[in-house]
Amino acid sequence: MSTPVLLWLRQDLRLADQAALAAAVREGPVIPVYVLDDQAPRQWKMGGASRWWLHHSLANLDASLREKGSRLILRQGDSVEQLVAIAEEVGAGRVHALHHYEPWWRNAEKAVAKRLDLCLHDGGLLLPPGVVRTGGGSSYRIYTPFARAVMEQMPPATPVRAPSRIDAPSDWPKSDSLADWGLLPVKPDWAVAFSSDWTPGEAGARTNVAAFLDEAADYDVARNLPSQEGTSRLSPHLHFGEVSPAYVWHRIVGTGDDATTFLKELIWRDYAHTQIWAMPTYGSENARPAFDAMPWRDLREAGEDFKAWQSGRTGYPIVDAGMRQLWATGWMHNRVRMIAASFLIKHLLIDWRHGARWFWDTLVDASYANNSVNWQWVAGSGVDANIFSRIMAPLTQSEKFDAAGYIRTWVPELAHLDDEHIHDPDAHGIRPPDYPAKRIGHREGRERALAAWGHGKP
Repeated sequence: MSTPVLLWLRQDLRLADQAALAAAVREGPVIPVYVLDDQAPRQWKMGGASRWWLHHSLANLDASLREKGSRLILRQGDSVEQLVAIAEEVGAGRVHALHHYEPWWRNAEKAVAKRLDLCLHDGGLLLPPGVVRTGGGSSYRIYTPFARAVMEQMPPATPVRAPSRIDAPSDWPKSDSLADWGLLPVKPDWAVAFSSDWTPGEAGARTNVAAFLDEAADYDVARNLPSQEGTSRLSPHLHFGEVSPAYVWHRIVGTGDDATTFLKELIWRDYAHTQIWAMPTYGSENARPAFDAMPWRDLREAGEDFKAWQSGRTGYPIVDAGMRQLWATGWMHNRVRMIAASFLIKHLLIDWRHGARWFWDTLVDASYANNSVNWQWVAGSGVDANIFSRIMAPLTQSEKFDAAGYIRTWVPELAHLDDEHIHDPDAHGIRPPDYPAKRIGHREGRERALAAWGHGKP
Protein backbone atom coordinates (compact mmCIF):
# COMPACT_ATOMS: atom_id res chain seq x y z
CA MET A 1 0.00 0.00 0.00
CA SER A 2 1.26 3.49 -0.81
CA THR A 3 2.31 5.98 1.84
CA PRO A 4 -0.68 7.64 3.54
CA VAL A 5 -1.28 11.39 3.38
CA LEU A 6 -2.80 13.56 6.08
CA LEU A 7 -5.91 15.69 5.60
CA TRP A 8 -5.75 18.59 8.06
CA LEU A 9 -9.29 19.73 8.83
CA ARG A 10 -10.23 22.97 10.54
CA GLN A 11 -13.21 25.11 9.48
CA ASP A 12 -13.90 22.89 6.46
CA LEU A 13 -15.84 20.01 7.96
CA ARG A 14 -17.37 18.50 4.82
CA LEU A 15 -16.72 15.86 2.18
CA ALA A 16 -18.29 17.50 -0.89
CA ASP A 17 -16.55 20.32 -2.74
CA GLN A 18 -13.54 19.85 -0.47
CA ALA A 19 -10.46 20.39 -2.63
CA ALA A 20 -7.98 19.20 0.01
CA LEU A 21 -9.86 15.92 0.45
CA ALA A 22 -10.17 15.41 -3.29
CA ALA A 23 -6.41 15.91 -3.75
CA ALA A 24 -5.58 13.59 -0.87
CA VAL A 25 -7.86 10.83 -2.21
CA ARG A 26 -6.06 10.94 -5.56
CA GLU A 27 -2.74 10.18 -3.84
CA GLY A 28 -3.68 7.13 -1.81
CA PRO A 29 -4.71 6.26 1.74
CA VAL A 30 -6.01 9.31 3.63
CA ILE A 31 -5.86 10.05 7.35
CA PRO A 32 -8.32 12.86 8.18
CA VAL A 33 -7.16 14.77 11.25
CA TYR A 34 -8.81 17.42 13.40
CA VAL A 35 -6.69 19.05 16.10
CA LEU A 36 -8.41 20.95 18.90
CA ASP A 37 -5.81 23.69 19.16
CA ASP A 38 -6.46 26.31 21.82
CA GLN A 39 -2.80 27.36 21.84
CA ALA A 40 -2.51 28.86 18.36
CA PRO A 41 -5.45 31.30 18.61
CA ARG A 42 -4.63 32.25 22.22
CA GLN A 43 -7.29 34.80 23.22
CA TRP A 44 -9.30 33.84 20.15
CA LYS A 45 -9.82 30.21 21.05
CA MET A 46 -13.36 29.08 20.31
CA GLY A 47 -16.09 30.27 22.62
CA GLY A 48 -18.64 28.08 24.37
CA ALA A 49 -21.35 28.20 21.70
CA SER A 50 -18.88 27.36 18.93
CA ARG A 51 -17.61 24.39 20.93
CA TRP A 52 -21.13 23.03 21.20
CA TRP A 53 -21.45 23.26 17.42
CA LEU A 54 -18.00 21.77 16.86
CA HIS A 55 -18.82 18.69 18.94
CA HIS A 56 -21.85 17.82 16.84
CA SER A 57 -20.21 18.74 13.55
CA LEU A 58 -17.21 16.48 14.25
CA ALA A 59 -19.50 13.62 15.28
CA ASN A 60 -21.41 13.94 12.02
CA LEU A 61 -18.24 14.22 9.97
CA ASP A 62 -16.82 11.06 11.53
CA ALA A 63 -20.03 9.20 10.72
CA SER A 64 -19.86 10.38 7.09
CA LEU A 65 -16.21 9.36 6.82
CA ARG A 66 -16.98 5.88 8.15
CA GLU A 67 -19.60 5.47 5.45
CA LYS A 68 -16.77 6.04 2.95
CA GLY A 69 -14.44 3.51 4.59
CA SER A 70 -12.51 6.08 6.61
CA ARG A 71 -12.66 7.73 10.03
CA LEU A 72 -11.68 10.95 11.81
CA ILE A 73 -8.57 11.14 13.97
CA LEU A 74 -8.87 13.58 16.87
CA ARG A 75 -5.94 15.16 18.67
CA GLN A 76 -5.67 17.99 21.17
CA GLY A 77 -2.79 20.44 21.52
CA ASP A 78 -0.51 22.38 19.22
CA SER A 79 -1.55 21.77 15.60
CA VAL A 80 1.99 21.73 14.27
CA GLU A 81 3.33 19.28 16.84
CA GLN A 82 0.32 16.99 16.55
CA LEU A 83 0.49 16.84 12.75
CA VAL A 84 4.23 16.13 12.86
CA ALA A 85 3.69 13.43 15.49
CA ILE A 86 0.98 11.72 13.42
CA ALA A 87 3.10 11.94 10.26
CA GLU A 88 6.01 10.25 12.05
CA GLU A 89 3.70 7.61 13.52
CA VAL A 90 2.28 6.54 10.15
CA GLY A 91 5.18 7.42 7.86
CA ALA A 92 3.36 10.24 6.08
CA GLY A 93 5.20 13.20 4.63
CA ARG A 94 2.47 15.20 2.94
CA VAL A 95 -0.43 17.16 4.38
CA HIS A 96 -3.38 18.51 2.40
CA ALA A 97 -5.51 21.34 3.80
CA LEU A 98 -7.66 24.28 2.77
CA HIS A 99 -6.32 27.81 3.18
CA HIS A 100 -7.58 29.69 6.24
CA TYR A 101 -7.05 33.38 6.79
CA GLU A 102 -7.32 33.92 10.54
CA PRO A 103 -3.87 35.15 11.69
CA TRP A 104 -3.26 32.12 13.92
CA TRP A 105 -4.00 29.68 11.10
CA ARG A 106 -1.75 31.52 8.70
CA ASN A 107 1.05 31.28 11.28
CA ALA A 108 0.35 27.60 11.84
CA GLU A 109 0.39 26.91 8.09
CA LYS A 110 3.83 28.50 7.81
CA ALA A 111 5.10 26.41 10.72
CA VAL A 112 3.70 23.15 9.31
CA ALA A 113 5.20 23.91 5.88
CA LYS A 114 8.67 24.11 7.46
CA ARG A 115 8.42 20.53 8.75
CA LEU A 116 6.10 18.71 6.36
CA ASP A 117 5.11 18.92 2.70
CA LEU A 118 1.99 21.08 3.09
CA CYS A 119 -0.29 21.42 0.06
CA LEU A 120 -2.84 24.19 0.53
CA HIS A 121 -6.01 24.46 -1.56
CA ASP A 122 -8.69 27.10 -2.05
CA GLY A 123 -12.34 26.52 -1.26
CA GLY A 124 -13.33 28.33 1.92
CA LEU A 125 -14.35 31.51 0.07
CA LEU A 126 -15.76 32.41 -3.31
CA LEU A 127 -12.36 33.88 -4.23
CA PRO A 128 -9.13 33.88 -2.20
CA PRO A 129 -8.00 37.20 -0.71
CA GLY A 130 -5.76 39.11 -3.09
CA VAL A 131 -7.32 37.74 -6.26
CA VAL A 132 -9.62 40.73 -6.68
CA ARG A 133 -7.62 43.95 -6.90
CA THR A 134 -8.15 47.55 -7.86
CA GLY A 135 -6.92 49.01 -11.14
CA GLY A 136 -3.82 50.14 -9.26
CA GLY A 137 -3.09 46.61 -8.08
CA SER A 138 -4.00 47.07 -4.40
CA SER A 139 -6.60 45.24 -2.34
CA TYR A 140 -10.05 46.80 -2.12
CA ARG A 141 -10.81 48.56 1.15
CA ILE A 142 -14.39 49.57 0.34
CA TYR A 143 -17.05 46.89 0.01
CA THR A 144 -19.16 48.22 -2.89
CA PRO A 145 -16.41 48.28 -5.55
CA PHE A 146 -15.09 45.01 -4.12
CA ALA A 147 -18.51 43.41 -4.59
CA ARG A 148 -18.74 44.66 -8.16
CA ALA A 149 -15.31 43.23 -8.95
CA VAL A 150 -16.19 39.85 -7.42
CA MET A 151 -19.46 39.73 -9.36
CA GLU A 152 -17.48 40.10 -12.58
CA GLN A 153 -15.68 36.84 -11.74
CA MET A 154 -18.77 34.89 -10.79
CA PRO A 155 -20.07 32.24 -10.86
CA PRO A 156 -17.54 30.24 -8.86
CA ALA A 157 -16.30 26.89 -10.13
CA THR A 158 -18.90 24.11 -10.22
CA PRO A 159 -18.89 22.26 -6.87
CA VAL A 160 -17.34 18.79 -6.82
CA ARG A 161 -19.18 15.80 -5.39
CA ALA A 162 -17.89 13.92 -2.37
CA PRO A 163 -15.64 10.95 -3.21
CA SER A 164 -17.42 7.62 -3.41
CA ARG A 165 -14.76 6.00 -1.27
CA ILE A 166 -11.78 7.13 0.81
CA ASP A 167 -8.95 4.61 1.03
CA ALA A 168 -7.85 3.87 4.58
CA PRO A 169 -4.28 3.27 5.79
CA SER A 170 -3.17 -0.18 6.88
CA ASP A 171 -2.80 1.13 10.45
CA TRP A 172 -4.62 4.03 12.06
CA PRO A 173 -2.85 6.38 14.47
CA LYS A 174 -4.26 6.76 17.96
CA SER A 175 -7.16 9.15 18.41
CA ASP A 176 -8.76 11.04 21.28
CA SER A 177 -12.38 10.41 22.21
CA LEU A 178 -14.65 13.31 21.26
CA ALA A 179 -16.58 12.94 24.49
CA ASP A 180 -13.37 13.41 26.50
CA TRP A 181 -12.86 16.87 25.05
CA GLY A 182 -15.75 18.24 27.10
CA LEU A 183 -17.03 20.56 24.37
CA LEU A 184 -20.63 20.32 25.56
CA PRO A 185 -21.79 22.38 28.57
CA VAL A 186 -22.92 20.32 31.54
CA LYS A 187 -23.28 22.32 34.77
CA PRO A 188 -25.33 24.18 33.75
CA ASP A 189 -26.33 22.98 30.30
CA TRP A 190 -27.01 26.43 28.87
CA ALA A 191 -27.24 24.93 25.36
CA VAL A 192 -30.25 22.75 26.16
CA ALA A 193 -32.38 24.51 23.52
CA PHE A 194 -29.72 24.62 20.79
CA SER A 195 -30.61 21.24 19.34
CA SER A 196 -34.18 22.30 18.59
CA ASP A 197 -32.84 25.19 16.48
CA TRP A 198 -29.80 23.64 14.81
CA THR A 199 -28.57 20.50 13.09
CA PRO A 200 -24.79 20.84 12.74
CA GLY A 201 -23.01 18.89 10.03
CA GLU A 202 -22.90 18.65 6.26
CA ALA A 203 -26.33 17.04 5.93
CA GLY A 204 -27.88 19.71 8.15
CA ALA A 205 -26.20 22.42 6.09
CA ARG A 206 -27.59 21.09 2.82
CA THR A 207 -31.05 20.77 4.36
CA ASN A 208 -30.88 24.43 5.39
CA VAL A 209 -29.78 25.46 1.90
CA ALA A 210 -32.69 23.56 0.36
CA ALA A 211 -35.14 25.13 2.80
CA PHE A 212 -33.91 28.62 1.90
CA LEU A 213 -34.22 28.24 -1.87
CA ASP A 214 -37.88 29.27 -1.99
CA GLU A 215 -37.18 32.30 0.22
CA ALA A 216 -34.03 33.69 -1.39
CA ALA A 217 -35.91 35.94 -3.83
CA ASP A 218 -37.69 37.65 -0.90
CA TYR A 219 -34.49 38.03 1.12
CA ASP A 220 -34.04 41.73 0.35
CA VAL A 221 -37.14 42.61 2.38
CA ALA A 222 -37.61 39.61 4.67
CA ARG A 223 -34.07 39.72 6.13
CA ASN A 224 -34.97 42.93 7.97
CA LEU A 225 -38.10 41.53 9.65
CA PRO A 226 -37.20 39.69 12.87
CA SER A 227 -40.71 38.37 13.40
CA GLN A 228 -40.68 36.64 10.00
CA GLU A 229 -37.15 35.19 10.25
CA GLY A 230 -36.32 35.84 6.62
CA THR A 231 -32.58 35.21 6.94
CA SER A 232 -30.89 32.10 5.55
CA ARG A 233 -29.47 30.85 8.90
CA LEU A 234 -26.55 29.44 6.92
CA SER A 235 -23.84 31.42 8.71
CA PRO A 236 -22.73 28.70 11.17
CA HIS A 237 -22.70 26.07 8.42
CA LEU A 238 -20.55 28.33 6.26
CA HIS A 239 -18.27 29.23 9.16
CA PHE A 240 -17.53 25.61 10.02
CA GLY A 241 -17.19 24.77 6.35
CA GLU A 242 -19.99 22.20 6.35
CA VAL A 243 -21.02 23.59 2.99
CA SER A 244 -18.94 25.58 0.52
CA PRO A 245 -19.95 29.11 -0.55
CA ALA A 246 -19.68 27.89 -4.15
CA TYR A 247 -22.30 25.22 -3.48
CA VAL A 248 -24.63 27.79 -1.91
CA TRP A 249 -24.09 30.21 -4.81
CA HIS A 250 -24.92 27.65 -7.47
CA ARG A 251 -28.00 26.35 -5.64
CA ILE A 252 -29.37 29.86 -5.15
CA VAL A 253 -28.68 30.99 -8.71
CA GLY A 254 -30.16 27.73 -9.96
CA THR A 255 -33.61 28.77 -8.73
CA GLY A 256 -33.77 31.38 -11.49
CA ASP A 257 -35.02 34.04 -9.07
CA ASP A 258 -33.28 37.36 -8.48
CA ALA A 259 -31.37 36.70 -5.27
CA THR A 260 -28.72 39.37 -5.76
CA THR A 261 -29.07 40.75 -2.25
CA PHE A 262 -28.33 37.38 -0.71
CA LEU A 263 -25.44 36.70 -3.08
CA LYS A 264 -23.90 39.99 -1.98
CA GLU A 265 -24.00 38.71 1.60
CA LEU A 266 -21.81 35.81 0.48
CA ILE A 267 -19.51 38.40 -1.07
CA TRP A 268 -19.50 40.36 2.20
CA ARG A 269 -18.11 37.23 3.83
CA ASP A 270 -15.26 37.27 1.29
CA TYR A 271 -14.79 40.99 1.96
CA ALA A 272 -14.50 40.42 5.71
CA HIS A 273 -11.86 37.73 5.21
CA THR A 274 -9.97 40.01 2.85
CA GLN A 275 -9.84 42.66 5.59
CA ILE A 276 -8.40 40.33 8.24
CA TRP A 277 -5.96 39.02 5.65
CA ALA A 278 -4.76 42.60 5.09
CA MET A 279 -5.04 43.59 8.78
CA PRO A 280 -4.70 40.52 11.05
CA THR A 281 -5.39 42.55 14.22
CA TYR A 282 -8.85 43.65 13.06
CA GLY A 283 -10.46 41.90 16.04
CA SER A 284 -8.54 43.86 18.66
CA GLU A 285 -7.42 47.14 17.08
CA ASN A 286 -9.36 49.99 15.51
CA ALA A 287 -8.94 49.90 11.75
CA ARG A 288 -9.03 53.69 11.91
CA PRO A 289 -6.34 54.73 14.43
CA ALA A 290 -8.11 58.02 15.10
CA PHE A 291 -10.67 56.02 17.09
CA ASP A 292 -7.95 55.20 19.63
CA ALA A 293 -8.75 58.58 21.19
CA MET A 294 -12.42 57.72 21.73
CA PRO A 295 -13.31 58.21 25.44
CA TRP A 296 -15.20 54.95 26.02
CA ARG A 297 -16.70 54.39 29.47
CA ASP A 298 -14.57 52.12 31.63
CA LEU A 299 -16.35 48.91 32.68
CA ARG A 300 -15.65 49.79 36.30
CA GLU A 301 -18.14 52.59 35.73
CA ALA A 302 -20.32 50.93 33.08
CA GLY A 303 -20.24 47.37 34.40
CA GLU A 304 -23.90 47.23 35.39
CA ASP A 305 -24.95 48.59 32.01
CA PHE A 306 -22.83 45.97 30.29
CA LYS A 307 -24.36 43.16 32.37
CA ALA A 308 -27.86 44.46 31.61
CA TRP A 309 -27.02 44.39 27.89
CA GLN A 310 -25.61 40.86 28.10
CA SER A 311 -28.67 39.52 29.91
CA GLY A 312 -31.30 41.37 27.87
CA ARG A 313 -32.41 43.73 30.64
CA THR A 314 -31.78 47.16 29.08
CA GLY A 315 -35.39 48.34 29.00
CA TYR A 316 -35.34 48.45 25.20
CA PRO A 317 -37.51 45.51 24.06
CA ILE A 318 -35.89 44.97 20.65
CA VAL A 319 -32.40 44.94 22.17
CA ASP A 320 -33.46 42.66 25.01
CA ALA A 321 -35.21 40.26 22.66
CA GLY A 322 -32.06 39.93 20.59
CA MET A 323 -29.75 39.37 23.54
CA ARG A 324 -32.07 36.73 25.00
CA GLN A 325 -32.36 34.98 21.64
CA LEU A 326 -28.57 34.92 21.48
CA TRP A 327 -28.26 33.28 24.89
CA ALA A 328 -31.00 30.75 24.25
CA THR A 329 -30.08 29.70 20.71
CA GLY A 330 -26.49 30.81 20.04
CA TRP A 331 -27.69 33.08 17.25
CA MET A 332 -29.33 36.45 16.69
CA HIS A 333 -31.29 37.88 13.78
CA ASN A 334 -29.02 40.03 11.59
CA ARG A 335 -31.03 43.26 11.79
CA VAL A 336 -31.22 42.89 15.58
CA ARG A 337 -27.46 42.26 15.78
CA MET A 338 -26.89 45.71 14.33
CA ILE A 339 -29.40 47.30 16.68
CA ALA A 340 -27.97 45.57 19.77
CA ALA A 341 -24.39 46.39 18.79
CA SER A 342 -25.21 50.02 18.09
CA PHE A 343 -27.00 50.30 21.43
CA LEU A 344 -23.97 49.02 23.34
CA ILE A 345 -21.51 51.23 21.47
CA LYS A 346 -23.48 54.45 21.21
CA HIS A 347 -26.24 54.50 23.83
CA LEU A 348 -24.10 52.87 26.53
CA LEU A 349 -20.79 54.23 25.18
CA ILE A 350 -19.00 50.92 25.73
CA ASP A 351 -16.02 49.96 23.56
CA TRP A 352 -17.03 47.73 20.63
CA ARG A 353 -14.39 45.19 21.63
CA HIS A 354 -16.34 44.20 24.76
CA GLY A 355 -19.41 43.45 22.65
CA ALA A 356 -17.38 41.59 20.04
CA ARG A 357 -15.89 39.37 22.72
CA TRP A 358 -19.37 38.55 24.10
CA PHE A 359 -20.59 37.63 20.64
CA TRP A 360 -17.43 35.55 20.12
CA ASP A 361 -18.32 33.43 23.13
CA THR A 362 -22.08 33.17 22.57
CA LEU A 363 -22.52 32.88 18.78
CA VAL A 364 -22.50 29.51 17.05
CA ASP A 365 -21.33 31.35 13.92
CA ALA A 366 -18.53 33.27 15.67
CA SER A 367 -16.23 34.03 12.74
CA TYR A 368 -13.15 36.13 13.47
CA ALA A 369 -13.54 37.89 10.12
CA ASN A 370 -17.29 38.57 10.15
CA ASN A 371 -17.52 39.34 13.86
CA SER A 372 -14.61 41.79 13.82
CA VAL A 373 -15.55 43.57 10.60
CA ASN A 374 -19.24 43.79 11.53
CA TRP A 375 -18.59 45.27 14.97
CA GLN A 376 -16.16 47.82 13.56
CA TRP A 377 -18.68 48.67 10.85
CA VAL A 378 -21.26 49.56 13.50
CA ALA A 379 -18.73 51.43 15.63
CA GLY A 380 -17.49 53.49 12.71
CA SER A 381 -13.90 52.44 13.36
CA GLY A 382 -13.70 49.99 10.44
CA VAL A 383 -12.00 50.42 7.09
CA ASP A 384 -15.44 50.67 5.46
CA ALA A 385 -17.90 51.57 8.20
CA ASN A 386 -21.04 53.37 9.24
CA ILE A 387 -20.48 56.97 10.38
CA PHE A 388 -20.30 57.12 14.19
CA SER A 389 -22.73 60.02 14.33
CA ARG A 390 -25.35 57.92 12.52
CA ILE A 391 -26.95 56.49 15.64
CA MET A 392 -29.64 53.83 15.33
CA ALA A 393 -32.86 54.58 17.20
CA PRO A 394 -33.78 51.14 18.59
CA LEU A 395 -37.39 52.04 19.37
CA THR A 396 -37.97 53.39 15.87
CA GLN A 397 -36.19 50.42 14.31
CA SER A 398 -38.37 48.02 16.30
CA GLU A 399 -41.58 49.54 15.01
CA LYS A 400 -40.31 50.11 11.47
CA PHE A 401 -39.33 46.47 11.04
CA ASP A 402 -42.43 45.07 12.74
CA ALA A 403 -40.62 43.34 15.60
CA ALA A 404 -43.70 42.90 17.85
CA GLY A 405 -43.95 39.14 17.34
CA TYR A 406 -40.20 38.74 17.83
CA ILE A 407 -40.37 40.63 21.13
CA ARG A 408 -43.28 38.51 22.35
CA THR A 409 -41.25 35.37 21.69
CA TRP A 410 -38.15 36.44 23.60
CA VAL A 411 -39.47 38.91 26.19
CA PRO A 412 -42.47 37.10 27.68
CA GLU A 413 -43.03 39.86 30.27
CA LEU A 414 -44.29 41.98 27.38
CA ALA A 415 -46.19 39.30 25.47
CA HIS A 416 -49.58 40.63 26.55
CA LEU A 417 -48.97 44.09 25.03
CA ASP A 418 -50.42 45.02 21.65
CA ASP A 419 -48.37 46.02 18.62
CA GLU A 420 -48.76 49.73 19.30
CA HIS A 421 -47.30 49.62 22.81
CA ILE A 422 -44.87 46.71 22.89
CA HIS A 423 -41.96 48.54 21.27
CA ASP A 424 -41.77 51.15 24.06
CA PRO A 425 -43.99 50.33 27.06
CA ASP A 426 -42.22 52.97 29.15
CA ALA A 427 -43.36 55.79 26.89
CA HIS A 428 -46.99 54.64 27.23
CA GLY A 429 -46.80 54.25 30.99
CA ILE A 430 -47.60 50.54 30.89
CA ARG A 431 -44.23 48.94 31.66
CA PRO A 432 -44.85 45.73 33.64
CA PRO A 433 -43.20 45.66 37.08
CA ASP A 434 -41.05 42.66 36.12
CA TYR A 435 -39.56 44.44 33.10
CA PRO A 436 -36.71 46.92 33.70
CA ALA A 437 -36.81 50.65 33.03
CA LYS A 438 -34.52 51.98 30.32
CA ARG A 439 -30.86 52.08 31.32
CA ILE A 440 -30.65 55.43 29.53
CA GLY A 441 -33.08 57.48 27.45
CA HIS A 442 -32.60 57.54 23.70
CA ARG A 443 -32.02 61.30 23.51
CA GLU A 444 -29.68 61.27 26.52
CA GLY A 445 -27.69 58.36 25.11
CA ARG A 446 -27.47 59.96 21.69
CA GLU A 447 -26.28 63.30 23.06
CA ARG A 448 -23.66 61.62 25.27
CA ALA A 449 -22.36 59.59 22.31
CA LEU A 450 -22.11 62.65 20.06
CA ALA A 451 -20.31 64.59 22.79
CA ALA A 452 -17.81 61.75 23.22
CA TRP A 453 -17.35 61.52 19.47
CA GLY A 454 -16.61 65.23 19.29
CA HIS A 455 -14.25 65.01 22.25
CA GLY A 456 -12.32 62.08 20.82
CA LYS A 457 -12.25 63.64 17.33
CA PRO A 458 -12.05 60.26 15.55
